[in-house]
Amino acid sequence: MSISFGTDGWRAVLDKDFTRGNVERVTLAIAKYVADNFGFTKPLLVGYDPRRMADELSGYCAEILTKKGFDVYYSERVVPTPVLAYNAKIKDACAIMFTASHNPPEYLGMKFIPDYAGPATSEITDEIVGNLDKPFETSGRQGSFIRTDFAPEYYEHLKKLIDYESIKKIKTNIIFDGLYSASIGYFDEILKSNDIPFESLNMFRDTNFGGGMPDPKPKYLNDLIEAVKAKPNSIGLANDGDADRFGVINEDGEYVSPNEIIAILLKHLIQKGLKGAVVKTVGSSLLIDVVAKKLGVEVIETAVGFKHVGDAMRKNKVIIGGEESGGLSIQGHLPEKDGLLANLLVLEAMAKSGKALKDLQKALYEFAGDRFYTDRIDLKLEDKSQIQEILEKAKHYKTIGQYKVSSIDTKDGVKLMLDEKTKILVRPSGTEPLLRIYFESDNIDKIEELKTSIKLI
Repeated sequence: MSISFGTDGWRAVLDKDFTRGNVERVTLAIAKYVADNFGFTKPLLVGYDPRRMADELSGYCAEILTKKGFDVYYSERVVPTPVLAYNAKIKDACAIMFTASHNPPEYLGMKFIPDYAGPATSEITDEIVGNLDKPFETSGRQGSFIRTDFAPEYYEHLKKLIDYESIKKIKTNIIFDGLYSASIGYFDEILKSNDIPFESLNMFRDTNFGGGMPDPKPKYLNDLIEAVKAKPNSIGLANDGDADRFGVINEDGEYVSPNEIIAILLKHLIQKGLKGAVVKTVGSSLLIDVVAKKLGVEVIETAVGFKHVGDAMRKNKVIIGGEESGGLSIQGHLPEKDGLLANLLVLEAMAKSGKALKDLQKALYEFAGDRFYTDRIDLKLEDKSQIQEILEKAKHYKTIGQYKVSSIDTKDGVKLMLDEKTKILVRPSGTEPLLRIYFESDNIDKIEELKTSIKLI
């Protein structure tokens, strides 16, 4: 079968395409990449999330690598992606994480993490895919197999980034939804070890994720939302399957969007003394642009996918980098999204400001001077051949309805700016003949008008 790496690794359905044989093929392709670029002395770390077969197949991967002559550090328990990535950084190692992130339970995946501790760029994954089924000799030595707990070094590092003493004084009740995922035994352990009181739910690992998905969006956070509503003055925190994304519920039981969190944390981190730019994707909200402009902060915009955000964070001095799907990281950490860190930063922002989360949201919109509204249309096509034709048409819009197009950006799909507070983004689906058309404006009536005015087919 054909194997390809998306924005965050190779993912496939277990027992269908994600098989022992294909795991071996991908493992050997990664091993060849590491040997060709770094030699056999480069350590390799292997970890896994709570999904079905993740422990068994990751163990098989580690066994193959050891026989090829690599020294392998293998996680002795389920591990979050950011914890594994941090260890790749401090050990000058590459890592392989068995995870399908927030995908449905029937999926599993392999994510390659280079020694810079962020998502592999397209150049790296293209080389790995090119290595599939190529002959690959052993190093002539027997590698070592070392079981290890990757948490202690990560915990020590977080102490440099997070003011736990401030969080301890917070008056808000903290409710953590383990969501049956990799954050269990990590986020709760961080709170416990720093004497931060909290309540929790769904704190056992379930390969079926409670019949839902390990995705910290409102649809799958009903238990957490109800728990927050039932206990006054509470907020809710959750992570996805491998704990690199975050989900936050405010004191009114409302979901706080990642765009709002990134903007709130940008203000907070500047108050902590951090300097630099903010990185966001073309799909992220104009709210971040408006807030950054008022703060005098440069905005670096990338294509969608944290591999692009992480790449920009490695090349520039960045306060915070984030994406609309719930991933962020900050200066002094990793060029990789970290949902555990994100949750802690939310608590720190509340503690340092002395404000409830809902009041931080209110203050954010007062500072920005506007609220922003979004909508989306999915345009189904007959086949993928139509996509390029329609994108080409979108590039040449001068006006949409009564509104002039002020600028056009084509780094990922086609982004049409009508003014600094109104945009349309046209992006193809990566898996089906479908175009997604995103609308954002400070005026909800304007969005409705644009939806009826734009004619792509």
